[in-house]
Amino acid sequence: MSAKARVKREQVRFKAADMYERGMTPPQVARALRVTPSSANAWHRSWRSGGKQALASKGPGGSTCRLDDEQIQTLETELDRGPAAHGWEDQCWTLSRVTTVIRELFRVDYTPRGVSYLLHRIGWSPQVPAHRAIERDEAAITTWVKETWPYIKGRPPSAAPGSASSTKPGKASARRKGAPGRGAGRPPS
Repeated sequence: MSAKARVKREQVRFKAADMYERGMTPPQVARALRVTPSSANAWHRSWRSGGKQALASKGPGGSTCRLDDEQIQTLETELDRGPAAHGWEDQCWTLSRVTTVIRELFRVDYTPRGVSYLLHRIGWSPQVPAHRAIERDEAAITTWVKETWPYIKGRPPSAAPGSASSTKPGKASARRKGAPGRGAGRPPS
């Protein structure tokens, strides 16, 4: 949650404290502030035990970062150098590789998920490279998709679109005239 959102929620809790001081009950506060009754009850318990200050924000949740600002700056520099500078042959950072670099540089252990949170916090996003063969022939692929794939799927490429249902034809004209069905037994008009 952002600092701005945390402040906004704290202001709502402080409004609730003011309402409790005026004698309002938790259900009344919940309706007035449009919060859940369980939140209003929890705030009321905290307010009774510690006053308005008990409803103050306790800061961002989660554990603190195990790297200081200087170490984070060093990590960003090392990531910018690329995986090849750290002994890997390709140019693809994985969470496992970043975890290894952090352990080697700072002697700090992170889980891959923790590394993911850390990278997100410093503005890095996961990138998955598209694996494409060097010999890729776009024209051959297009031809295969248009001509070969329909035969594999069981319909020739020139087949008219129809219904996937075996009981429902694709077009109304698919039923021959005079065949049994709707209107059978009536003389033609």
